Amino acid sequence: MGEVLLRDRLARAGVEARVRSAGLVSEGVPASPHGVKVMAKRGLDLSAHRSTPLTPEAVAGADLIIGMAREHVREAVVLDQGSFGRTFTLRELARRARQAGPRGLGPDGEPEPLTAWLERVGAGRRPADLLGVGGDDDVADPIGLSRRTYERTAQEIEQLVDTVVGLAFPVPARRA
Repeated sequence: MGEVLLRDRLARAGVEARVRSAGLVSEGVPASPHGVKVMAKRGLDLSAHRSTPLTPEAVAGADLIIGMAREHVREAVVLDQGSFGRTFTLRELARRARQAGPRGLGPDGEPEPLTAWLERVGAGRRPADLLGVGGDDDVADPIGLSRRTYERTAQEIEQLVDTVVGLAFPVPARRA
């Protein structure tokens, strides 16, 4: 759900980006029927989605890695230790982005580089913050639960994605 929501919101904002989903489950698993239905309700097609395992190459090649849970972030950082500064859970990224403020314009009038904004967003983070399970930064996985639970999860992801896209790609910075 996060992939199609993020892709949609970036496209609506006029941001050209490649968005890919990868995770910790087996390859080729389709999206759940409830997930497909709650995304279809939003006009988004999740029916062709198949799971893809997270790889070191995918992590190394990404400008930003967003996990739904701390365990996803940990796995990405284990695969590429240099990715810590650009790897966040969605909740953590939204919270920290609100605190850091939107990407702005530099003294040259050009948009603040995404890497510089992510440094501001991640200021004070430590790898040790990723230890443990669960926590306030995880989006609960609705797999195997009711359609109502999927809908609540979709609403949460939608709000978080809207926050992140609005702050990472505000109107003046969209030229980036």
